[in-house]
Amino acid sequence: MMLFKNIEIKFVFIALLVTLLLSACSSSEKSITVEQAIVEYDLLYDLPKQALSFNDDVLPVLEKRCIACHGCYDAPCQLKLTSAAGVFRGSNKNKVYDYSRLTSAEPTRLFVDAMTTAQWRSKDFSPVLYESMQEDNNNPVRNLEQSVLYRMLRLKQLRPQARTGMLSDKFDLALDRKQSCPTLDEFDDYARQHAEAGMPYAMPNLSRQEYKMLVHWIAQGSPVEEDLAPSAQAKKKIEKWEKFFNGNSKKAGSNKQRLVSRYLFEHLFHAHLHFEKTDDREFYRLVRSSTPPGEEVKIIATRRPYGANAGDIYYRIVRHQGSVVAKDHMVYELSSQRMKRIKELFYDVDYEVNVLPSYAPEEASNPIKAFADIPVKSRYKFLLDEARFFIEGFIKGPVCRGQVALNVIEDQFWVAFFDPEAPIASSDDEFLKSNADKLASPSELEDTFRFLSVNMHYKELFREYVLEREKEALTFQAIDLPEAMKYLWDGDGKTNKNAALTIFRHLDSASVSYGFLGDYPETAWVLDYSVLERIHYLLVAGFDVYGNVGHQINTRMYMDLLRTEGENYFLAFLPVKTRHQLRESWYQGLRQSNKDDQGKVQWLEKELVKGYKTENAQRELYHSIATYLGQVAGDGDYINRCDNDECARATDKNILRADSAMKKATEMDGEIVQFLPDLTFVRVVMGGDAEQDRAYTMIYNKAYKSVSNFLEEDILGDFRDYQFDTQTIVPWLEGSYPSFFYVIKLENIEVFVEQYNAISNIKEYETFVTRFGIRRTNEDFWSHADWFNQQYLREQPVLSGILDLNRYQNR
Repeated sequence: MMLFKNIEIKFVFIALLVTLLLSACSSSEKSITVEQAIVEYDLLYDLPKQALSFNDDVLPVLEKRCIACHGCYDAPCQLKLTSAAGVFRGSNKNKVYDYSRLTSAEPTRLFVDAMTTAQWRSKDFSPVLYESMQEDNNNPVRNLEQSVLYRMLRLKQLRPQARTGMLSDKFDLALDRKQSCPTLDEFDDYARQHAEAGMPYAMPNLSRQEYKMLVHWIAQGSPVEEDLAPSAQAKKKIEKWEKFFNGNSKKAGSNKQRLVSRYLFEHLFHAHLHFEKTDDREFYRLVRSSTPPGEEVKIIATRRPYGANAGDIYYRIVRHQGSVVAKDHMVYELSSQRMKRIKELFYDVDYEVNVLPSYAPEEASNPIKAFADIPVKSRYKFLLDEARFFIEGFIKGPVCRGQVALNVIEDQFWVAFFDPEAPIASSDDEFLKSNADKLASPSELEDTFRFLSVNMHYKELFREYVLEREKEALTFQAIDLPEAMKYLWDGDGKTNKNAALTIFRHLDSASVSYGFLGDYPETAWVLDYSVLERIHYLLVAGFDVYGNVGHQINTRMYMDLLRTEGENYFLAFLPVKTRHQLRESWYQGLRQSNKDDQGKVQWLEKELVKGYKTENAQRELYHSIATYLGQVAGDGDYINRCDNDECARATDKNILRADSAMKKATEMDGEIVQFLPDLTFVRVVMGGDAEQDRAYTMIYNKAYKSVSNFLEEDILGDFRDYQFDTQTIVPWLEGSYPSFFYVIKLENIEVFVEQYNAISNIKEYETFVTRFGIRRTNEDFWSHADWFNQQYLREQPVLSGILDLNRYQNR
């Protein structure tokens, strides 16, 4: 009996233990996909028999819902969904933006650094679609089961986000957030740990029809068409321009032609070329190829456009593939008039090129030296013709996240240019040739970081150049203010709107617009050829987003010098007393050292311009420049800066009502502005067709004691000057990365502005957002985003691109 009793006790004990173990297992966290089929079979019942078109059926869905976050270098996991090639390339766990890396990263530029899927796999890219060595892709179930992209989309369907209020803290929206980038083998673990992180991440679900379209395409085996070919209208233009760049034979042209073509390429390599009389959305790229016109293009892939190459170089024009995103969309128009202008500037002038410059970094990175044979005025006029495009190169830029360049500039400032015919030393060929070595920049170091070299060697060279320029100023006889205006480029008789520009910084992105916009800025630049050219070679041609921390710091430190040079040329137009006052106010905190970067500057004590009539000389100078430039500077800014009743204003009573209300919204300034998003898009519903609604951009202008830092704002707050924060509001869409949306009916516009101006703390701001804002959880979020993209296209049929929502805030 005792034996049976012991067995019974053991049995009960084992049963209890098993129950506890099962209970423990059942209470542990499960994958969201446990006990569910991986594939939604109901979606396969009506799978189309005919292959879907990637360009016509799939890409439009990606453009509306996916490219908003997966369109540029900062796309999560480098998954760039702007083209079939980007989808097939897949994802990569390495970040492009890593400002702490000690060695440079291998470039992964789409359509440049690899051309086949196999080549991308060798560069550590993982597939997000099913891949088979036998190309057996006619099994829809397997195509879905083996697709990371499908499983990310399905995860979102299984675990949709909240539909009201703010997103929870589970959603990390920081730009530098940790990224998982799961492969297929890792996906179940990813889904278990990040059930809320399906695609679209931290955004509302796709509609059923959108979701179904992508699922069907993946199930079909992801069929794609051939790359887009040049249109019939463009083919003859391409042939004409390739002959222009390369000569009429397959052999290399004359030294002059080769030098000019190299100069043009190094300034247009990042452009989206648009031919006259072709479709508004049809763009091309200028590339270097090892094959001549008439043969298949074989791109020469170098880190920089002036990178060395063994063998012949030909300049070819290829079709831009895939979608156009706003952030890297910089358009340069090619037309018969453009070709005529280039011939006039570079070929119809008398000069000789006996020896071509080398591609060695110490020469190629210094355009003043490399292109010394081309007349300075020709180069300068070429840049001025499209100054906004060349400023965009570093302000907007294809690198997508521009903190290295943008940390050195203010949030809003104006830019003007010296006239190429003005009698100044920097427009003189012999002066620049004799001082070319002094204009070397740390771009020649490439990825080598030498703090002392930049801080001492290049600064010393820079100071030597400034001293040479200063000799001219010290012998200069002061002239009256109206006469001084003639030293500024007026846009070739007030016909070229590139003569006056406004730059807006939006933290780590920026935008540039024609005309003088916003209230009178704290600072301004006046640029000559030398500064404009060196900025391009430092921050565009010579900048490598894949470079190491040394390259980033070298670039950042030298840009400080170039910015200061442009600011000093503006100061030179002011009385000595005002110069000192402004200089002291500009260079505070960490930026005080900038005052010494140019050494002992005697010109500060030399009166160069006289005849000021008011106590506020800076304001008077701004007004004088704007008046001199006339229409190219704009006819006033009714919303932000209207000095008199002559400012242009809307004639439509409803538009004027909206403009007048938004004008009052600019009254909010000072410390309270810090609660606002960097860049807010506003839609005023006018009551008619959606196309008639009014768009505005509310731009938050931060004030700084210093823009000479390497740290984030939330780490280093001492350089901010909150009391001088302001806003600029423009009646169009400005910028590529909207931080937030407001949607208001016209009948509520006054209430909107009244409550907006009454905000005094973050809690009141959140209450305001609840009424007027469009949060990430809003069920109509995508329809609002669609309207803003469509409005941008209506405003700028050629210059617009898909807006990026990576920086859209959770408010």
